[in-house]
Amino acid sequence: MILGFEDHVEMLNGIEIAWSMGGDGPPLLLLHGFPQTRALWAKVAPQLANTYQVICPDLRGYGASGKPHPVSAYSFREMARDQIALMTHLGHKRFAVAGHDRGGRVAHRLALDAPGAVSKLCVMDIIPTHTLLTELRMDVAQAYYHWFFLAQPEPFPDHMIAADPDRYFESCLLGWGAAKLEDFDADQLAAYRAAWRDPYTIRGMCNDYRAAISHDVEDDAADLDAQITCPTLVLYGADGAMAKAYDVAETWAGKCTDMQAKALPGGHFFVDCASDETVDVLQTFFEDAV
Repeated sequence: MILGFEDHVEMLNGIEIAWSMGGDGPPLLLLHGFPQTRALWAKVAPQLANTYQVICPDLRGYGASGKPHPVSAYSFREMARDQIALMTHLGHKRFAVAGHDRGGRVAHRLALDAPGAVSKLCVMDIIPTHTLLTELRMDVAQAYYHWFFLAQPEPFPDHMIAADPDRYFESCLLGWGAAKLEDFDADQLAAYRAAWRDPYTIRGMCNDYRAAISHDVEDDAADLDAQITCPTLVLYGADGAMAKAYDVAETWAGKCTDMQAKALPGGHFFVDCASDETVDVLQTFFEDAV
């Protein structure tokens, strides 16, 4: 899955969690997003493993991790509990976290629910979930229509996607700014395709978005004034849909006590398309993380 890393699967928090792990040093948890798997980190993780013990799980519903049926099982809070269970299993009470896309939202919830566990946090190319859903604008709804398509009740979107999953999910990879299919590593793309062709993964990813509407926005509303108390880095693609629609840093400024922000080349999938730049920024930010 990731060169030089060991793959593991364990029953944690009531479901199977699959992860890859490599390196030796302070623990660093990397969380992928939609419509990808832990293969997102294939170019990034081995470089970071020169300094850190890097742990790359598949989120529940994605990749090789468990895919429970109920929508309630896919809240970011429940996904954050998976990560606490995983890191506790590995003997880490405190660790650094970086998350892209849905993984960034899980990381945000993790930092709110377990502030003592997170030493440093990086969220990648997202604005806060509550902001996106409750202050929705027409241009954002058009660019991020998938939030509302995937959130439709089962089995409507699931069956439509299953008719040609490659075409649908590749349209997502290319639809959020400054990416072409050839920008994605062939082996990583093959791993994404293998995962998203599974009908249970399709359902799991839809349930992720269903839970955003039915659970996450309420959880975030309850914590609207809560702040992330650890040092936080907000990364975003300079040419991505979020950067075009928002001042990304400003959407996070009131939610962090210690924040910095930086734009990286490319669109939403800069981790794939600008991996070396991503590594450089993460190495600098996570220095001295404990």
